[in-house]
Amino acid sequence: MEGLLAVNNVWMMICTALVFFMHLGFAFLEIGLTRQKNTINILFKNLFIITAGLLLYCLLGFNLMYPGEFNGFLGFAGFGLNSPMVDGTLDLAYSEGYTYWTDFLFQGMFAATAATIVSGAVAERIKLNSFMIFVVIYVGLVYPIAGSWKWGGGFLDEMGFYDFAGSTLVHSVGGWAALVAIWLLGARIGKFKDGKIGAFPGHNMPFATAGVIILWLGWFGFNGGSVLSADPELTSLTLVTTCLAAAAGGIASFIFSSALYKNYDITMFLNGILGGLVGITAGADQMTPTDAIIIGLVAGIIIVLGVALVDKMKLDDPVGAVAVHLICGIWGTLAVGIFGKLAGFDQFVTQLIGVACYAAICIVTSFIIFYVLKVTTGIRVHSKHETEGLDIHEHGMDAYPDFGLKQQ
Repeated sequence: MEGLLAVNNVWMMICTALVFFMHLGFAFLEIGLTRQKNTINILFKNLFIITAGLLLYCLLGFNLMYPGEFNGFLGFAGFGLNSPMVDGTLDLAYSEGYTYWTDFLFQGMFAATAATIVSGAVAERIKLNSFMIFVVIYVGLVYPIAGSWKWGGGFLDEMGFYDFAGSTLVHSVGGWAALVAIWLLGARIGKFKDGKIGAFPGHNMPFATAGVIILWLGWFGFNGGSVLSADPELTSLTLVTTCLAAAAGGIASFIFSSALYKNYDITMFLNGILGGLVGITAGADQMTPTDAIIIGLVAGIIIVLGVALVDKMKLDDPVGAVAVHLICGIWGTLAVGIFGKLAGFDQFVTQLIGVACYAAICIVTSFIIFYVLKVTTGIRVHSKHETEGLDIHEHGMDAYPDFGLKQQ
């Protein structure tokens, strides 16, 4: 028994490391798809999300998300971490797949991801102080409370709502907040001018590409670890469906966008891969390989249409976070009711109810947080700072001082 626990626990720790590695992927993707003059600002936000997120999850989040017996809506098991002990040592009967400490660290990596999604959407024009306040409240309180509704054994879990690794609980939770944020924040200067959509090319496509490949690798831990053990059959199936959906998403996105816009847009290719990954995340353990490919293909098409829709609504999303994480997150969650072992009308309706519940809590809470910040401290940087770059004005330095690169 202890030997099996050790094997399972090692796998879970490897998955924890892979999910942690995803934060480098997010950082590379965000700086690659935005302008050089805001690179340090984006890196600073990503570092803050990881560090503050882990501390908040230790002090509050973990016991809000997994409170034990509670009313299904809100529960709290107390501040800090209190590991279960037996005869003065760690209780190894806590779980067959991992120890208490591994459980905390794995789930803590997920918590920070939700805020990272918002970081990319609001890039290049949000006040750093305001964003950090948002992260503290959203990661410290909103994410774990919402997570308890399903993963903590809350009312949605009892209803039968299914989200294996977080198409809704992680990606849509971040996506809804991103949508509210970019609506309240407004577009970057020059993005929508004289009825035309201005193009702000990312300054480093190699970084963006590296970021997506790192994220794809990290998804082995994100979805593979969500099996919560090293079960050979289920883990290997999950990794296969995850990879096939990513590949299908990328192929569908670049073919569809090429047909529409008559060019081979690598940013669409990259976001198509991510859309496929987000789409499969809700049911990666339930799908056949063919199901996964179909889910990925649809996600790839959704990406192209979603990016166009966001632009048409005059919402400025520099990295496509709303299309990738919100729209594909919704698609992946609903796909559980269409494909796989749980397919059926009743399950589809249950999935729809779950999506609606998370939309409600995320829209309301993120609006309150950002609106209060907007009317008090403000959320938008000064136009001069935005034009000249946040790196110089908020950090007093240039990301590439030794290369003599002209800022864009």
